[in-house]
Amino acid sequence: MADIKASDVANLRKMTGAPMMDCKYALVESKGDIEKAIEYLRKKGAATAAKRADREAKEGIVASYLHGDKIGVLVEVNSETDFVARSDDFKAFARDVAMHVAAASPEYLKPEDIPAKVLDKEKEIELEKLKKEGKPANILDKIWEGKRDKFFTENCLMNQAFVKNPDITIEDLLNETIGKIGEKIEIRRFSRFEVGK
Repeated sequence: MADIKASDVANLRKMTGAPMMDCKYALVESKGDIEKAIEYLRKKGAATAAKRADREAKEGIVASYLHGDKIGVLVEVNSETDFVARSDDFKAFARDVAMHVAAASPEYLKPEDIPAKVLDKEKEIELEKLKKEGKPANILDKIWEGKRDKFFTENCLMNQAFVKNPDITIEDLLNETIGKIGEKIEIRRFSRFEVGK
């Protein structure tokens, strides 16, 4: 078994915000490898999120973010209990999401929220471009799949790389927060206002 120091556990907790015992267990499981321990904690967060997916999140807060006096954002984030909604970790998550929306300007929450006619129009435009570039007809649909995924990444909040840590998406951040808090959390909706737009 790897020699796990208290300082390593504290360092991993500082990096991930996960509970101390989870950090210690992650380091034991990964034989002291910090990167593998972080990956372990991320997977644990995703697993916790999956287990809690069928629960109802009816409590929560509306977080706001103002960027100067030109951009304002409101985000509703829900939790299962009022106790969690009042916690610092929950509020910090909601603030981070609001700040991200201000910076990244997503149009939709998740891919399922994109109207079919919007996606159809995007596909039509992309396929037309590909034909003009002389791409073979038999690979157009495959290329479109990649373009569609890029469209999701650019326009859907849950698929965007988190502005404070581009190594993870907002969905990853949500799952990590669920893993840390141990309760279902969901981003319900958001509105972004920008002067002149």
